[in-house]
Amino acid sequence: MSLPSTTSRAFLRASAVALVAAGAIGLAPAQARQPAAEPPSPEVTQLVQRAIAAQDNRGQAFAVVDKKRARVHVFAPDGTLRGSSPVLLGLAKGDESVPGIGERPMAQIRPHERTTPAGRFASEPGVNANGEDIVWVDYDAAVSMHRVRTANKADRRLHRLATPTIADNRISYGCINVPAAFYDGYVKPALGSTRGVVYVMPETESAERRFSFMRAPPAP
Repeated sequence: MSLPSTTSRAFLRASAVALVAAGAIGLAPAQARQPAAEPPSPEVTQLVQRAIAAQDNRGQAFAVVDKKRARVHVFAPDGTLRGSSPVLLGLAKGDESVPGIGERPMAQIRPHERTTPAGRFASEPGVNANGEDIVWVDYDAAVSMHRVRTANKADRRLHRLATPTIADNRISYGCINVPAAFYDGYVKPALGSTRGVVYVMPETESAERRFSFMRAPPAP
């Protein structure tokens, strides 16, 4: 989670738009290797099919974050799967962000408040306070998708991503941490240079309650 001030975040957002227009935030090499393949769960597959049928993604590339399995799947605008990867998520279980959390210093965010919110988010490319390109998921809550942070060795984030269990994938303040190679090879080309959609699946309720298009009858 990146939490610069409101003024700074507005400046960073404007800077990101300028960088995209200038080509400074561009496409990553297409030959970047994908992590070990793991097909999307039936729940993710159903969400993608319903979203495409309802044209909910509005012709944009999109990603689906499966919180229960701690994975992200990146899709082309037509629903073709581009890549999948394990991710690190917010420390606390929950599908809502605490009101006003995006304006608070990180030191004031208590462990039980560190959730990754669920829902449909209009994503946009951005730049964090350190000048790193990111993908904003929920700008007001300061939740983004970005390369995994490794500065704090005690967090063992790379190790957490590499283990087969999902029990240790909850560590962030709410942001979605992605392996750097996967970010550069799949997230950045799809969502890092233009607007898109990120669907974050809930973990405390059904997808039907969170996404209106999931309640519509499936196409015959």
